[in-house]
Amino acid sequence: MWIRSRKRLSSNVPIGKAPRSRHPVSDIKRIVLDVLKPHKPSLVDMSLRLSGLKGVDGVNLTLHEVDQETESVKVTIEGTSINYPSVEETLREMGAVIHSVDLVSTGKRLVEDVRTPQDHR
Repeated sequence: MWIRSRKRLSSNVPIGKAPRSRHPVSDIKRIVLDVLKPHKPSLVDMSLRLSGLKGVDGVNLTLHEVDQETESVKVTIEGTSINYPSVEETLREMGAVIHSVDLVSTGKRLVEDVRTPQDHR
């Protein structure tokens, strides 16, 4: 648990002086989003547009729910250096809204989730 004072975190690193990654956005290897989109563009068109972004190697779109005017879609993107602001902008241009970021994988390689006895699924 972090305890925040006016000038320092409990780690004794002054606020604003914490080391930053050289590539804060480009370290993203996988991201899973819950997205609400209109019926058009289609899932195919949206997938093709997202897969054309720089740093993206693959895209999965899974339809979860269809309403009268919208669709709820799980968007999974993998790549060497996903630029999240570009993903946000592209989805917004297509009329979609990100409800939540459900998973983010960053670093030099993908780390798969491991089931442990603490997982109650």
